[in-house]
Amino acid sequence: MKISVSLCTLFKIYIVTVSCPRISVLDHLGVVAGIIKDLNIVDLINDRIPDDRREEISTGEAIAAMIINGLGFMTKPLSLTPNFFENKPVELLFRKGVKPEHFNRSKLGRALDRVFAYGCNNLFYEIALAVCVQEKIEPRFNSLDTTTFSVSGEYDSEFDQQAVRITHGYSKDHRADLKQVVHELLVAQDGGVPLLMKSWDGNANDNKIMQERSKELVEKFKSSEVPKYLIADSKLYSKDNSQYLSNLNFITRIPRSNKDEERLVTLSFATNDWVKLDNENSYTIHDINHYNIQQRWIVVKSNAARNRAQQQIERKVEEELQLINSFNKKHVKETFGCKDDAEQAIKVVQKKLKYHDIQINISVNVDRNNTTLYQAQVISEKLTNIITQDIEHRSCYTLGTNIAAQELSAQEVIAAYKRQNISVEVGFRFLKDPIFFASSFFLKKNSRIEGLLLVMTLALLIYTIAQRRARSTLKNNDETIPNQINKPTQKPTTRWIFQLLNGINIVKLWIDNVPQIIIEGMNDLKNSLVTLFGTSVLEIYNKFLSSNYVIEMT
Repeated sequence: MKISVSLCTLFKIYIVTVSCPRISVLDHLGVVAGIIKDLNIVDLINDRIPDDRREEISTGEAIAAMIINGLGFMTKPLSLTPNFFENKPVELLFRKGVKPEHFNRSKLGRALDRVFAYGCNNLFYEIALAVCVQEKIEPRFNSLDTTTFSVSGEYDSEFDQQAVRITHGYSKDHRADLKQVVHELLVAQDGGVPLLMKSWDGNANDNKIMQERSKELVEKFKSSEVPKYLIADSKLYSKDNSQYLSNLNFITRIPRSNKDEERLVTLSFATNDWVKLDNENSYTIHDINHYNIQQRWIVVKSNAARNRAQQQIERKVEEELQLINSFNKKHVKETFGCKDDAEQAIKVVQKKLKYHDIQINISVNVDRNNTTLYQAQVISEKLTNIITQDIEHRSCYTLGTNIAAQELSAQEVIAAYKRQNISVEVGFRFLKDPIFFASSFFLKKNSRIEGLLLVMTLALLIYTIAQRRARSTLKNNDETIPNQINKPTQKPTTRWIFQLLNGINIVKLWIDNVPQIIIEGMNDLKNSLVTLFGTSVLEIYNKFLSSNYVIEMT
């Protein structure tokens, strides 16, 4: 459709022919595509995985498209990637000649097959290593953890014998009804940037995973120019893994089930030589040789944890008291035919008690038929010392480390462990968000599921690098942006920045058959946001200014 517009200026009439505009949605996708270009993700993949020259796009571009789709937060499964890109400026996000239909399901499937054939774990490590060097990621503190991804449908493990087995196992999603795959991540505490990944069978044991990873990290850490520290939860610490931990610098939580841990917590309260960490926490240090490793065990006491423990144990004490009262009430009228039956009934109750001691009272009566009957009753006493010890133990956690005090103080060890929650666990929450890739497990080949987990982890890599760049730029320039409640912040999440960039469109129209491109929806805040991420991002948002650059919109 064409519209003729008359302009009257100084008695001259100009007739301008304007075509119906075509609109493409850019929003935050320019940030994602720009960082992918900055980090050379496409080239790093293509250098390792040769392509069929007959195909319109490379394997690297197919993987980049899946990353952009996933970070588009549109809840579109990968099978609808061409649909996702229909109203996007694909030539701006990729290169000239690329069209939405090039990202069809067959091409994406072949790309996943190729990265699996190369080795998903190796490919990710090689890309992450290059990225960390380029971005100067602080290498010392590394957090390790695992999670599970639940999937539905049937998977033929016999057909895909080299891939992970998708099967039932312990579900961290609390979906024991679904099959799953286990995913392992090692991330840098500097920005939560993922360094290593590996997919495991759905029934893989966490302790075994930690042992395998510890074994592999020994050589990597030894060859590092700077000391590296491995931080993980209690599943890292076991006797079987001690042979590898002795050759690593580690910080881990000691399992509560460990008898020496319980003993040292009790000793800490007995000696009462706590050192104040802050208003809520204090600690005490014990030197110990455990599993033939010379260590410091740092018992950390938390006021908040004590309050939670007290409430939990008070509920359990009350539940036990109700159980005792219920037993007595029931057996006021009921009797037993023999003493053994009465004692057995009491033992059933006794096994369920932890915070009460009971005295057994069995009375003997003879009824009118001259039958001897036994009546049971218990008298309870609250075990105050056990309750106190349990509250004390639950208010503490114990960290074990073989790192010398001269290298890391107790305060630094505690801080490093606490950053576990804001590094690897935040990454897992991101990966499992329903509006991210979780809805995309439509694939029916185990190998492609493994390939998809690589893509998801690459998306996390892009996301964390974007967040790290934004926060670093704001801090270095002493600038802020408004947060969700319009307060200034220097630590925005990438997702919040992406939301602020909503509403950016590229409009193409023809004026007198001359193509013109304008960007619509920008404002001062959005202009400042796109400056946080580097030159490639800026180029994407500013490219429309070049009269020589024409975007093909179909």
